[in-house]
Amino acid sequence: MSTDPETEPRPSPHDPRAPRESAVRTLARLWPYVRPVRARWFLAAFIAIVASCLGLLIPLVLKWIVDGPVADRDPGGVWLGAGALFALGIAEAVLFGFRRWLVARPLAGVEAAMRADLYRHLQRLPIAFHDRWASGQLLSRGTTDLMVVRMFLAFPLTFLIVNSVTIAVGFAILFAQEWTLGLVLLAPAVPLIWLCSAFEKKYATAARRAQDQVGDVTTVVEESVLGIRIIKGFGRHRSQARAFRELTGELRGTELHKARLLGGIWGVITTVPELAIGAALVLGAVRVADGGLSAGTLVAFLTTALALRWPIESIGFLLAMSQEAATATRRYFEVMDEPEETAVAPGPAAAPAAGHDDGLRFEGVRFRFPDAHPDSPPVLDGIDLHIRSGETLALVGATGSGKTTLTALVPRLHEHTAGRITLDGRDITAVDRAELRALVSVAFEEPTLFSASVAENVSMGGAGDLDAALDIAQAGFVRSLPEGERTEVGEQGLSLSGGQRQRLALARAVVGRPRFLVLDDPLSALDVHTEALVEAALRRVLQDTTALVVAHRPSTVLLADRVALLSGGRITAVGTHHELLRDNDEYRHLMSGADAPAADHEGDLVR
Repeated sequence: MSTDPETEPRPSPHDPRAPRESAVRTLARLWPYVRPVRARWFLAAFIAIVASCLGLLIPLVLKWIVDGPVADRDPGGVWLGAGALFALGIAEAVLFGFRRWLVARPLAGVEAAMRADLYRHLQRLPIAFHDRWASGQLLSRGTTDLMVVRMFLAFPLTFLIVNSVTIAVGFAILFAQEWTLGLVLLAPAVPLIWLCSAFEKKYATAARRAQDQVGDVTTVVEESVLGIRIIKGFGRHRSQARAFRELTGELRGTELHKARLLGGIWGVITTVPELAIGAALVLGAVRVADGGLSAGTLVAFLTTALALRWPIESIGFLLAMSQEAATATRRYFEVMDEPEETAVAPGPAAAPAAGHDDGLRFEGVRFRFPDAHPDSPPVLDGIDLHIRSGETLALVGATGSGKTTLTALVPRLHEHTAGRITLDGRDITAVDRAELRALVSVAFEEPTLFSASVAENVSMGGAGDLDAALDIAQAGFVRSLPEGERTEVGEQGLSLSGGQRQRLALARAVVGRPRFLVLDDPLSALDVHTEALVEAALRRVLQDTTALVVAHRPSTVLLADRVALLSGGRITAVGTHHELLRDNDEYRHLMSGADAPAADHEGDLVR
């Protein structure tokens, strides 16, 4: 049996078994964002290299001072050398400051561009993606992770290059001054390289775990803020605080593990070169005492070696920051690599008969959630339904029967797995999404409002007569708000009651006078008097549109011309309200609460 590729299980982005690219390959994916500012970045890196190499000239000036003016007792020469050292120090400081100025603005632009691309991509991802991912994980990728990437581009990446060049130039100077002592300093290089490689692997794992835990903490904080009424109402603040402490405790433990790893490698990288410098000092002093080496050369050699301490000691720190940046980049592209909404090729279906292609039609429609097991039964299986142009059809079914899922297929919030859905004879997969969602307006059972004014929230449904839409939804309460329709409703619209939010959501659905209207139990939060007024106003709107209305109450069903019963993933009956009450036991049970029919539908519950 062939399997639709959309239903194939994919490894979770948090699955440790998922394939993982090397840090270098991962960080290379940042190049398209860095390319526009590459000139300034490369110039900044070059300036940093020049500044660092200027610091390596200081030991050579010291050698000249010791072997020249000091040995010859020439105070003027000493002052000249001191002036040269002062000039080199000033030049180095100015160049490093200029480097920072060069990269600050463009790299802030890189971070902004990546954040804008992430936000734009999130808007284009299918609903199935958002069902799988915790919002806190997405927030942490768009904030903390991108800040880590910007800091990497500004400092660690530059100084990995700068310090590598500085170490190479420094060792060339050391070997030119005294190659035997240079070998003493070079001897620890092999064990240090091996230790750094082992550290890199362990730190990468810890960095990934820490950044995922930050996402989990962010999720808990966000849910606690949005659900504060539930937490307080049920007195669950202690249990929530306990859950938060457990997560932050795990994060603290991971951060301490990272600190131990970094402290260990830093201790080794600091100690081993110091021992090598000490050995070189002893051997060099013996050579000077034997007359085989000038004091100035030894001073210059040791000064050069000391100047290389920071470039060498910083390797552990820079590798740690690079691993964190690689992890942050990997987490960013885990989201960016998710495929955006794409059209589903229409399955084979007979062309609609002439004269019957108007309105909304479902033909053999099947749907299975993308993350469902391929062998699991589909949520919807063989839906055949025709809502004629200008007709209102009520969709009725038991809780969990798939009514909301069916309505979500019309504006392509979910993609049907097989079959065909047409609007006025046009397959919805052949219609541009922007056009489709202008033709189809929706109101969900759970009304969602944004931190904006009433007018802005309602106008998201399209251009139209705002006052008329508010009147249809019986949302006259808006006019008594402090600033009327310009009043900010607050996050999630929680400054309003549930019924008020639902009426604004209904106004948003009808403001654009859509050709097709999909309403998912739009009156569930209204009192009976307001419901009656809204229904009377809705009847006038529904005369001019083709509507699919999910209904749970007889009063809502009576808005419709016909009723369809959804059961077991199929449409099992279609007729008027009175016909189904007379002829269908299951429908009668749903509408009147009479004895349940013999068929057991407990196994039909779906999301």
